[in-house]
Amino acid sequence: MRGSAAVLAALLAVGGCKAGDQDGKAGEKGGGGTSGPAVSGSALSAVASLTVKGRAPKTGYERDEFGSSWVDTDDNGCGTRDDILKRDLKDVKFRDGHCLVASGTLTDDPYTGRDVRFVRGRSKVDIDHVVALSDAWQKGAMKWDRDKRLAFANDPLNLIAVDASANRRKGDGDAATWLPPNTAYRCDYVARQVAVKKVYGLWVTGAEKAAMRRVLGGCPTLKLPARSGGR
Repeated sequence: MRGSAAVLAALLAVGGCKAGDQDGKAGEKGGGGTSGPAVSGSALSAVASLTVKGRAPKTGYERDEFGSSWVDTDDNGCGTRDDILKRDLKDVKFRDGHCLVASGTLTDDPYTGRDVRFVRGRSKVDIDHVVALSDAWQKGAMKWDRDKRLAFANDPLNLIAVDASANRRKGDGDAATWLPPNTAYRCDYVARQVAVKKVYGLWVTGAEKAAMRRVLGGCPTLKLPARSGGR
């Protein structure tokens, strides 16, 4: 999968997301408070760079259009799902040496604020695409080649471990139709969506852009998240 890794690296370089970008108030609370002015380099200022178009039809969308689930795009010997579980869970135990996560705890779940136990085979933890694959499909990804879609589906920037029930309620919603019930995470959630859409050149609807501005107006200094950072 070295070709997909190279595609991802090139996309990140174009989008301007790199290690160290999230040196602002990454844990800043908010998502609906008094709006402050956009700060240069902030997630709020980046919203202005997103192209606005209508949502295209979902025609032709299939999960398989983004490649097989959880492949090893970074050539570390582990599938992407286990990479994200290792990154986001605490007290991780492995089934083998270092890849297959057998158990762990998702502390302070981003979507609910609760602790969620992960046990392989009966998990209550999902790995969520912050920008849903079908949402991406309707906002530009239908025109991508397969390598770019594979890179997108396995990009840690767009993946976080979350409570499974909350993730199912989200479905393929964008910022205009769904936000995490955990209001303390909404700024970080929307900032991550902005970063992903900026890196990959995905467009947003008018309502989505307005929702992004409304949420990020409560945390105007929050910077775009780095790919290498945690959730």
